[in-house]
Amino acid sequence: MRIDLHCHSTASDGTDSPAELVRNAAAAGLDVVALTDHDSTRGHAQAVAALPEGLTLVTGAELSCRLDGVSLHMLAYLFDPEEPDLLAERELVRDDRVPRAQGMVAKLNELGVPVTWEQVRRIAGDGSVGRPHVASALVEAGVVPTVNDAFTQEWLADGGRAFVEKHETDPFTAIRLVKQAGGVCVFAHPAAAKRGRTVPEQAIAEMAAAGLDGIEVDHMDHDAETRLRLRGLAADLGLLVTGSSDYHGSRKTVALGEYTTDPEVYGEITRRATGAFPVPGTGGR
Repeated sequence: MRIDLHCHSTASDGTDSPAELVRNAAAAGLDVVALTDHDSTRGHAQAVAALPEGLTLVTGAELSCRLDGVSLHMLAYLFDPEEPDLLAERELVRDDRVPRAQGMVAKLNELGVPVTWEQVRRIAGDGSVGRPHVASALVEAGVVPTVNDAFTQEWLADGGRAFVEKHETDPFTAIRLVKQAGGVCVFAHPAAAKRGRTVPEQAIAEMAAAGLDGIEVDHMDHDAETRLRLRGLAADLGLLVTGSSDYHGSRKTVALGEYTTDPEVYGEITRRATGAFPVPGTGGR
């Protein structure tokens, strides 16, 4: 089985619609794909409706969190999307995305960069606007060659010249809310240092004690040495180890299925979840 547990669609900051994402996942030879848009479940229904036969969909979301000034992301799988407390927290985060993006545009304008809010809104389309859409505007303006090049201290990285904070959930609160909604929590790319500061291993140990299920180890932002270290940490803490592409369509160079999760780990995730269940494809449309 080939299992990719971290993918984005146009419901947040990917370039594939949810329907295109599942069709592309099947074409890439995946057996299981997770749709984990940022703080949003809006793409789930479209993905389910288009799900090809032979492909299973794991519903989820990537939750925006912050601990001691450090931004981090929590992958939440198979939770009840209507559970009121988690839903309210996701809405708080989403509602803050627009003024935050507008603030980044204003800072860029102060730096002499000719991007506009209308441009960013066009790039985001129906998706939940975020930093990657502002980064795409920088690419369009010829300021940086790629989206990844915008995530530096010069531009949009945490603490960068055009960075603006937004409401982000305390990770311990996120773990509690996801568990309350019957879901499973995996810390996304925990050692992606090129994105900015990362949390110390002691904090991961504390999250594990609070109910964290796993950490995403095999990821494009982790080199071989980092993966080895994280595997050892996961073993010490009794955490599951996942691997995922963090696919964003054409916004990033990584391909669907470039990194995958062991079937036994996937089986354990599905066994732990009680809020929702994987959806088998029946042919789609």
